[in-house]
Amino acid sequence: MFFGGLQKNSLIDYPGKISCVLFIAGCNFQCPYCHNPELIAPDAKHYFPLHEEQIHAFLKKRKGFLDGVVISGGEPTTCKNILSICKKIKQMGYPVKLDTNGSRPHVIKELIENNLVDYIAMDIKTDPFSYSPLLVKKMDPRHIFTSITLVMESKLPYEFRTTCLKPFIDPVTIKKISGIIQGAELYVLQQFRNNNILNKNFFIKKNAVYEKKELTELKYIVKADVKECIIR
Repeated sequence: MFFGGLQKNSLIDYPGKISCVLFIAGCNFQCPYCHNPELIAPDAKHYFPLHEEQIHAFLKKRKGFLDGVVISGGEPTTCKNILSICKKIKQMGYPVKLDTNGSRPHVIKELIENNLVDYIAMDIKTDPFSYSPLLVKKMDPRHIFTSITLVMESKLPYEFRTTCLKPFIDPVTIKKISGIIQGAELYVLQQFRNNNILNKNFFIKKNAVYEKKELTELKYIVKADVKECIIR
């Protein structure tokens, strides 16, 4: 098993914990604004020599300093070994946070039922009915709805996240999303950063960035639907 990368220290990726971030290569989406484009190619795994044994050695060495492990990507749930990866990390005594796009609810369900994750951060890209063809050629929006329900009913700490950029997000869309996740513990509005992205041509002649004032207005739209909304 090879991995797409390792960020050795992070103070922001796992709320309340000093963590490392383990990146899984491969993704089933093609978001033009993806900021890890090197991880999403179908053959991405061939470009990264970081082996599982190296990860285990690193985690053993960092015991007592790190409080948790974030598994990100790419999309971790597309990895056929994701359950065993999480299990081994948990056996080493680390809590695991999963970053996911929510497209594979059956995998999320297995991870939850087997107590292999301790925190879930799920991205909601836009209105689930608009994922195809904007982000993926074909996808059943019910997968996103199912994952949202699984996360909210899991009794685990969680957050939903939306990267706010045009044309994927506007006031109408953000209200639809907040209605779908009504009652959620935490909803994070993330600011789009136009650097190291998958498809810069998509944004040529487009004003994709929401200014801070506009993000505050989006937050105002959703705040009545969720328990807490923050801008990150």
